[in-house]
Amino acid sequence: MVTNKSNTDEAFTIERHGDVTVITATPALEKLSFRLEEQAAEMILDPIKKQDNPLILFDLSRVNYFGSMFLALLIRTWKLASARGGSMAISGVTERTRELLRVTSLDIVWPIYDTRNEAIEALMLD
Repeated sequence: MVTNKSNTDEAFTIERHGDVTVITATPALEKLSFRLEEQAAEMILDPIKKQDNPLILFDLSRVNYFGSMFLALLIRTWKLASARGGSMAISGVTERTRELLRVTSLDIVWPIYDTRNEAIEALMLD
């Protein structure tokens, strides 16, 4: 079931699939300006602050690149989810984004799945 989906011209869409919050990065993320970073963070983090044991999935299948601002947002989201007893995973990474996660050693912090469905199933079993 999909609820609370935002406009596709924004940097992210947020959907609920059962207990899993799926945050899909859109191509607009690649052009996200620095001044909008905190606004994007609030959009993602505020709902998680109200959840116990949040299950978060970042679907990166629509982006080819992201920078340090997005890496910081991933880390902030993961820390918040972990502090609330939840977990986070990533799906749909391209070769380029997988390399970025590998270079930053974040590929060993979060499980990475090929598809959104694989990740959702794994998070719900966790």
